[in-house]
Amino acid sequence: MSEAYSEKKIKSILKKEIYGWKKWEVGWLAVATAVIVGVSVYWKDSAIGIFAALTGIWCVILTGKGKLSSFWVGTINTILYAIVAWKARYWGEVMLNLIYYVPMNFVGMYMWSKNMNSQTEEVEKKRLSPKGSVFAYLSVIVATLGYGLVLKKLNGTLPFVDAMSTIFSVFAQFLCVKRYMEQWILWIVVDVVTVIMWVYAFLHGTGDMATVLMWSIYLINAIIMFVKWFKDSKNSDQSVEANNV
Repeated sequence: MSEAYSEKKIKSILKKEIYGWKKWEVGWLAVATAVIVGVSVYWKDSAIGIFAALTGIWCVILTGKGKLSSFWVGTINTILYAIVAWKARYWGEVMLNLIYYVPMNFVGMYMWSKNMNSQTEEVEKKRLSPKGSVFAYLSVIVATLGYGLVLKKLNGTLPFVDAMSTIFSVFAQFLCVKRYMEQWILWIVVDVVTVIMWVYAFLHGTGDMATVLMWSIYLINAIIMFVKWFKDSKNSDQSVEANNV
């Protein structure tokens, strides 16, 4: 009885994760995967670098889609990516992934599970208030400068760039867990900065092309998902207003 229930539960979860995908979303997932595999094999990247890149792009696309499975895939990715970042001496990235992202994946899974739309099987999206946005962005800038000084004393690679990537990521992940559309604005900045970091690492022999590609795809995905979440959060706000009339 217990096994039958478990099997039924698993099928129900998988059905929810598969439900509601549009053709362009499936196509984007397939193209991103093919690009990572193809170019990584061509450049003879490490297996761990390739798997870190694959789980990374699957995670961000699932996050943009608003699926709970993004947190399971994300947990695997954070561990693999931390190993890649360790080899490149990006200490901020290592600490960010192991100390922050791993536990936040489980927090996010719980928070999102309480706010899923039963019709779309996607998480409900929302927006920050104007005052909330200003406060969040100012906090990010101050924290980045402070953490950059710490990493500089640790003799890290590109300390202030590393700090910017790390701090923006911390705030973006928090907004992600809280389901705010503004997370994607921060992710766009994070992705631009981190692409620069990994191009630098690749040119100096401490990084691989799979990681550069992963972050490049993250950037494209962040722009796409910003548009999606902007529209979805706007529709959600209008629905709330309609229900309050």
